[in-house]
Amino acid sequence: MRCLIRWMVGAGLLALACVAGAQPAPRVQPDVARLTLNIGGKPTEVVTHLYKPAGDGPFPLVIFSHGRAGARIDRVKLQYPVAVGHANYWLNKGVAVMAPVRPGYGDTGGTDREDSHANWSGNLCTGNPDFTTSAGNARETVVAAYQWALQQPWVRKDRILLEGQSVGGMTTVATGALNLPGVVGFVNFAGGSGGYPEVSPGKSCKPGNLTETYRAYGQLAKEPSLWLYAENDLYWGAEAPRQWHEAFKAGGSDTELVQTGPVEGRDGHQLLIYGGKMWSGPLNAFVKKVGLLSP
Repeated sequence: MRCLIRWMVGAGLLALACVAGAQPAPRVQPDVARLTLNIGGKPTEVVTHLYKPAGDGPFPLVIFSHGRAGARIDRVKLQYPVAVGHANYWLNKGVAVMAPVRPGYGDTGGTDREDSHANWSGNLCTGNPDFTTSAGNARETVVAAYQWALQQPWVRKDRILLEGQSVGGMTTVATGALNLPGVVGFVNFAGGSGGYPEVSPGKSCKPGNLTETYRAYGQLAKEPSLWLYAENDLYWGAEAPRQWHEAFKAGGSDTELVQTGPVEGRDGHQLLIYGGKMWSGPLNAFVKKVGLLSP
């Protein structure tokens, strides 16, 4: 049904189908496109995974933002900006998915524009990370993808949802603060930056800096948002996400934090992949609340 350029399913992605309640079925494969987007004031070729339901549409759209590996060698290996299983969760609802690979990652390549300078010396965080600049640079790709999507006849311009995981979750919050027309809400899966669980499990670099970044976004954001974190997230721990959300919530927008129990046998940072039983209920309710599937 779709042209497959690079696709593989590992055991973790198969597990998502089971825990999220999907019936075993052949997965819809992504179309992999190279889009020329205006990022930072210049045309940039961005590899983008597209999933579209059958038919001509127009369809509601999810714009998904991927996370960030700590090492450059791993960032350049990024091939799947959204898990195939999660994209199919949306397709089963009749929702299209767009997942751009941001500059500095995967086959998009180019300069890394998202370094927050959350540096570590052993298990000690050094420097003074600037999460606001990092998130602001990352969201430029999301905004460019959104602008491209508005020109597509198969996209419902009034039914767009933003979603992201880890640094992509932080990027999604940053983009949500722009209150883009047609965006009905945004979903933050385990969003943050500065974590280094190999040396500092459960404690990220200068989480207070990110608290202030989220506080500033909360003063601007108007659309509803859903924040999803697991208690055993080894990148941030349990307390920092609560503080981040409280700072954001102080801005007065309609927002909810769902902190699930631990993801058994896994790092809770992988809630999106392995915790479908815990997030599918709240996410389904949020989809209904924001009217993503409304006629």
